[in-house]
Amino acid sequence: MHIPESLQDLADSEAVQFLKRPKTILRIFAGVFSLIVFSSLLTDGYQNKTGSSQLHCVFNSNNIACSFAVGTGLLAFFSCLTFLALDAHESRIASSRFKTAFQLLDLILAVLWTGTWFVCFCFLANQWQRSPPKEFLLGSSSTKAAITFAFFSIFVWIFQAYLALQDLRNDAPVSYKRSLDEGGVVLTTLSPPSAASPINMPSTGTTNVNYASSALSPYLTAPKVPRLVMMPDS
Repeated sequence: MHIPESLQDLADSEAVQFLKRPKTILRIFAGVFSLIVFSSLLTDGYQNKTGSSQLHCVFNSNNIACSFAVGTGLLAFFSCLTFLALDAHESRIASSRFKTAFQLLDLILAVLWTGTWFVCFCFLANQWQRSPPKEFLLGSSSTKAAITFAFFSIFVWIFQAYLALQDLRNDAPVSYKRSLDEGGVVLTTLSPPSAASPINMPSTGTTNVNYASSALSPYLTAPKVPRLVMMPDS
C-alpha cells in the first residue's frame, strides 16, 4: 500500500480527489439523510398508546406511513452505496456503451428518487398534522427528524439528477457516432452513375424491331419511283 509522504501527496491522491467530486459529496449526503429517516423511525416510530400495549405508528397510527418511510430510506441508502461503488470504478470502464447506460440509469433513478422523496415528505407531513396531540409519550423528535430529512432529500436528489444529466451530455456516445460516420461514408461512396458509364439496359420488343428495321437493305426501305411508259400514237 502506498503511503503519501506529505499532505500535498495526500491531497493529490486518487481517493481524496474522488471524495472531493460534487457527485460523491451529494451521494454521501443522500445516504446520510436516508439513514437518518429510516433509523429514527425504526427506533421511535412505533410506540404504544397510553391506554394500550400494542405498537402503533406515531404518524396518526398509520402503519403504512412508517413502512413507506422506512422502506424508502433503506432502498435509497443502498442505492447510494451501490452507485458510490460504481463511481469508484467509473474510470476503469472501457466500454462507452456501458458507461452511457450507467449514466442514463443514474439519471432515471435520481428523477425517480426525487419524486419518491417528495411523496414521502408530503405523506409524513400530512399524517403528522392529523395526529392527535399527546397521543404518544415519545417519538415527536424522531418524527420531526424524519420529515425534515425527507424534505432535504428532495433537493439532494434534484442536484444528483442535474449532475447526471450534465455527465450524459458531456460524455457523448462515441460508438454511436462512429457507426453513424461509417454509415455516412458508405452512403457517400455510392455515388450516382455518370452519363459516360455504360449501363446495361434490358432490351424490349420495340427496340428489337427498330434495330431490325435499321438493318434492312436500302432497296427495301427507299420509296419506289414510278416508271414512265410510252403510249403508241393512235
